[in-house]
Amino acid sequence: MSNLPVAAREERKTGQELIQLVSFELEGEEYGIDVLAVREIIRMPSITKMPNTPDYVDGIINLRGTVVPIISLRKRFGLDEREKNNQSRILVMEVGNDLTGFVVDAVAEVIRISASEIQPSPSIAQGNAAQSCITGVINHAERLLIVLDLNRLFSDEEKATFEALE
Repeated sequence: MSNLPVAAREERKTGQELIQLVSFELEGEEYGIDVLAVREIIRMPSITKMPNTPDYVDGIINLRGTVVPIISLRKRFGLDEREKNNQSRILVMEVGNDLTGFVVDAVAEVIRISASEIQPSPSIAQGNAAQSCITGVINHAERLLIVLDLNRLFSDEEKATFEALE
């Protein structure tokens, strides 16, 4: 079974599989996520804090009648929290069967790459939350981009906690 994200795939005339990724930034590093996993990208709304939730849960928002838990990827990846600014965005994605929002520093672009460009990630940080969802690394336009599968970011217990917030 492939470790690649389930993505918008096309076949070039050479038979190469193309994948589209939404690239975003956290702490000056660039990450990519399957474009088909992203429902929408929104500006920072007012977030309602929820008591007794893990520290990486910023709270909840009402997105057109749907309650969506908001996760700080900075906190989840163990990065220092910083003030949200006009570049900050929320990637609204389906995690399991529910919508979840992920706060990122900025969204850059949608890129198209060949599946063969994705290299396995080095296993230097085994066991932490960020490492568990890394599916690979690509060298795109002379910069490294870390490819993530955010469905692998949470345990079943954590997913149940988010369902309870809705």
